[in-house]
Amino acid sequence: MLKEYKTIREVVGPLMVVDGVEGVKYDELVEIAGEDGTTRKGKVLEVNGDKAIVQLFENSQGLQMSTSKARFLGRSLTVSVSEDMLGRVFDGLGNPKDGGAQIIPEERLDINGQPINPAARDYPDEFIQTGISAIDGLNTLVRGQKLPVFSASGLPHAELAAQIARQAKVLGKDTKFAVVFAALGITYEEAEFFMSDFRKTGAIERTVMFVNLANDPAVERIATPRMALTTAEYLAFEKGMHVLVIMTDITNYCEALREVSAAKKEVPGRRGYPGYLYTDLATMYERAGRIKGVEGSITQIPILTMPEDDKTHPIPDLTGYITEGQIILSRELYKKGYNPPIDVLPSLSRLKTKGIGEGKTRADHSDQMNQVFAAYATGKEAKELSAILGDSALTETDKLYAKFADEFEKRYINQGFNENRSIEETLQIGWELLTILPRSEMKRIKDKYLDQYFEPLKAKMEKEDK
Repeated sequence: MLKEYKTIREVVGPLMVVDGVEGVKYDELVEIAGEDGTTRKGKVLEVNGDKAIVQLFENSQGLQMSTSKARFLGRSLTVSVSEDMLGRVFDGLGNPKDGGAQIIPEERLDINGQPINPAARDYPDEFIQTGISAIDGLNTLVRGQKLPVFSASGLPHAELAAQIARQAKVLGKDTKFAVVFAALGITYEEAEFFMSDFRKTGAIERTVMFVNLANDPAVERIATPRMALTTAEYLAFEKGMHVLVIMTDITNYCEALREVSAAKKEVPGRRGYPGYLYTDLATMYERAGRIKGVEGSITQIPILTMPEDDKTHPIPDLTGYITEGQIILSRELYKKGYNPPIDVLPSLSRLKTKGIGEGKTRADHSDQMNQVFAAYATGKEAKELSAILGDSALTETDKLYAKFADEFEKRYINQGFNENRSIEETLQIGWELLTILPRSEMKRIKDKYLDQYFEPLKAKMEKEDK
């Protein structure tokens, strides 16, 4: 029997206080029925004695406290899941947003998910090809990994997210691959960009989209990523799919958490964010992974914009602790017109060595990756030296490294948002760039790979120069 109360005592913005409640639980769903027959949904944020604080999923405008009834539903927020969700667009609470019919659910799942037994987790070690050289070649994404993208205001993270969603695939196996895309607090224009891009390229057929707009309630924004992750868990662990979850923008999610926390009058932590921000983010990020004996997997790419381009801000700082690395976008590269503007030196994929090599990408990948990374770092140093002391301070080898750095940015990083490179193409570009340097500088590559890849290319280049 559902409990109904006519004891709404206080309404402050999206929050209301209901008195005299019994047996009400945290996170329980609530329906507020008005005298005019309208209903609004909310959830229980806090229970203190016989008082319950309820947060509405919509605004409280026009709500009459004296005539409205609060009905507690005895369950938390759920999402209706089915394979028919692929190709569909939903709002932040799982209602169809594309004009299509309601989903006929195979199951209704709690959006908070089921905890994964740590002993049942399998180690991520299979390569995912994104078609982007700066990721595939140097900061490889591995199936079951969580690899965030750190962006900044005005940088093209939306285009990068769409490119990854469009191009990503698991190589070498005939496996079912799906993308679950969660847009958090984005503008209408951004939402239109993602939907039209996915439809135009056909990527929508294997994608489930959850779209929470900037003018939607903050409490819905908190539910949206959990809706997406619960759907991903169903597709991965029930239907055996490899699921890539892309969430943008995590900063908007954290701002919503701060807003709700302030409304509850909680003691703020760093920069006004709640003290449990780390724990809250971890409950989302840790839902990525693989389970032993289960075919499917969940790989996460959360995207966040760093406020004031500050890597030490609580959101990127805590995200970096929980996840396995980060892809950092560079304003300097973007100003040069290079896209995607991925800054490979501070970027890191902690699991990259597990997903490359013979049988995964190619045997020479690891050696080439180390050499290219070292050469680019040396080239950047040479360019800085040149800017301070002039070209005359550089040795001939320094000048070659500086040339390598320029060519690396032009050819390897800069590929545009529509080019989909195979791992073989990425490795080929890497070898071609390394021929700028003499063989004596190839200190991180085994001789057999130099003989196989470097020498024939070097000879070809010298012949063309003549």
